[in-house]
Amino acid sequence: MPQDALPGLNLCNNAMLRRATRKLGQFYDDVLAPSGLKATQHGLLFQIHAGREPAMSAIAEAMIMDLSALGHTLKPLIRDGYVETFADKDDRRVKRVRLTPQGEVKLDETMKLWSVAQQQFEDKVGAEQAAKLRAVLDTVADLNLEMPAAAPSN
Repeated sequence: MPQDALPGLNLCNNAMLRRATRKLGQFYDDVLAPSGLKATQHGLLFQIHAGREPAMSAIAEAMIMDLSALGHTLKPLIRDGYVETFADKDDRRVKRVRLTPQGEVKLDETMKLWSVAQQQFEDKVGAEQAAKLRAVLDTVADLNLEMPAAAPSN
């Protein structure tokens, strides 16, 4: 799409990032569709697996989500028997999450599909460019952005 076809969008970091996120999200969702899960759900299963029974707060922090949004996203995975939550053995106030055996099987299934999507994306943009993109996005996610102080009124 030519740059002049995006009046205003191509001047805004947020708009262009959201546009790209929607495009890439739709692609990964389409590739993962045979599994019955969305790309976000696959990502959550992977984070839970990699975190080895992580605290919900740790997942929320890593994914830059609030706990209520994480809880909402977990509900269908819990309902379908892929994930379970439990109290931490040392601090019952801390809620942890783990994959069930059924969740491990589902993660294996979605990893195969995810690998296809990942490879197709890297084939289109190049492995080096994809790695640079992930690095830039990680830098953006780590920025300490704050709302600017209000300008004094006259």
